[in-house]
Amino acid sequence: MPSDTARLTGQLDPAGTVLLTVECQRGVVGPDSALPELADAARESGALANVARLVAAAHDAGVQVLHAVAERRPDGRGASHNARLFKAAERLPVQQLTGSAAVHIADPIPVSGDDLVVRRLHGLSPIAGTDVDALLRNFECRTLVVTGVSANVAIPNAVFDAVNLGYTAVVPADAIAGVPADYTPAMIRHTLALVATVTTTDEVLTAWSQPHQGD
Repeated sequence: MPSDTARLTGQLDPAGTVLLTVECQRGVVGPDSALPELADAARESGALANVARLVAAAHDAGVQVLHAVAERRPDGRGASHNARLFKAAERLPVQQLTGSAAVHIADPIPVSGDDLVVRRLHGLSPIAGTDVDALLRNFECRTLVVTGVSANVAIPNAVFDAVNLGYTAVVPADAIAGVPADYTPAMIRHTLALVATVTTTDEVLTAWSQPHQGD
């Protein structure tokens, strides 16, 4: 039996791995966030800094990076209205409007010309109803590393969708955040750990620093 480290290194072979950042945009986790409590949790926990470390390492290792951004048109056309969350978002002082600074990837996350940004106008998931699945298949992805916010809604949606679509989901627990702060580890332990490989940023970085088949 391979060790846990060897198994993780195999899962994270850059040739078959994609790193997904979820809603790591200025209007969500930036200093002028529409959701300051969530932005504070992402920064104070170190999750946002760890997402930046993972993206930088992915660039170095040749791992494809996708940034999933939630946005809305100024006229609201196509936006969802069938949940309290959507109605509350309509009243927030900062709107995630298409083309605005709010939907740019937040510092300190580096963005390269090879990264792809996938935008959604509706729903809760960064995968369902978007181009993500088709892109993952075109990249011959087997393992999806899920990072970002929030642990309350979008992150579990992404993990469940990835698993249902046949991908292996890997979640660096210190690279996701939600509110309140103590909810995130409980959700990871009791929900995500049942369906995903839960690891840490450092363990992913170590795996990507190892030689892989084809290197």
